[in-house]
Amino acid sequence: MKEALQIPTPETLENLIGKDLYNIWSSLCQLIEQKYNMEQLWNHGGKAWKYEYKYRRGGKTLCALYAREQTFGFMVILGKDERAKFESQRALFSNETLKIYDEATTFHDGKWVMFELRDTSLFNDMERLLSIKRKPNR
Repeated sequence: MKEALQIPTPETLENLIGKDLYNIWSSLCQLIEQKYNMEQLWNHGGKAWKYEYKYRRGGKTLCALYAREQTFGFMVILGKDERAKFESQRALFSNETLKIYDEATTFHDGKWVMFELRDTSLFNDMERLLSIKRKPNR
């Protein structure tokens, strides 16, 4: 049986991913929470990650943040219609985001686009991706 998830304290998370990345994680959460009223759920991060922090509403996930030693990821899953929207807006995204998008695996339920963030340089792209998924509700 799987052990119960111990929700990480801010200190635990900072110790896991490092102070600089924790500041970026916090800034990204702030950015999301300023624009979206969502429930936030902590989960086990599966095989590759220690924690998953998911933003969802009405049973639909907006995005998820993942944490492991000295690394954190931001994932958004784009369905068929959302991919078409992304394609129509390609010119608005950075080359780095386009590369990550183009290399992402497409599954039956959508294209799973994972970013391993090191700084805030892709935040504008993150915001644009989230608005493709769902219009801000704040």
